[in-house]
Amino acid sequence: MRVIRHADCRPMPWKNGGGVTTEILAWPPAAGLDDFDWRISMAQVAAGGPFSVFAGIDRTLTVLAGSMRLAAGDAPTVELSPLSQPYAFPGDAITEASLIHGQVVDFNVMTLRGRFSHSVVKLQFSDPAEIELEEGVSLVFSVSGTTRVHSGGKSVALAALDTLVADDGASVLRFEPDEPVALLLVSIRGQ
Repeated sequence: MRVIRHADCRPMPWKNGGGVTTEILAWPPAAGLDDFDWRISMAQVAAGGPFSVFAGIDRTLTVLAGSMRLAAGDAPTVELSPLSQPYAFPGDAITEASLIHGQVVDFNVMTLRGRFSHSVVKLQFSDPAEIELEEGVSLVFSVSGTTRVHSGGKSVALAALDTLVADDGASVLRFEPDEPVALLLVSIRGQ
């Protein structure tokens, strides 16, 4: 169990050159935008436009701030905001976004189809709580609030925009929030 602090994450240009993303974690380590097995990132979207195309990638986007309309391939256009559930779509679909209320901040999970799969679940609580982790790699991204996380005799602090990585066999995480917290639980499984 380790924490990736937001301040330590590396910004990098979008694949299509239209903006900047903050990479939180990718596998294998130091993988580029064309050769990752899975990738977790956060982006600031200042203007609408086309998304980068990622061949063979399954993608889930969660809006953290702002709101947008998203048209991915032949699927109906959806409106996404911080109140929306995470939205899954194929990364190789032609995708276009239009902003509704100013800049958008989003959280992205991408996995290489056929090798890995993923899920993203929103969690909110203000009292101590436990969550059971699935097999594979689990990450907890803190959308807002601060909490202590305990597992296997270890304890770490998690602040807003930090990411906890549980890839050491931990099966249960116990959260003791200092205030109401909003989290995203990401599960990545090999196929």
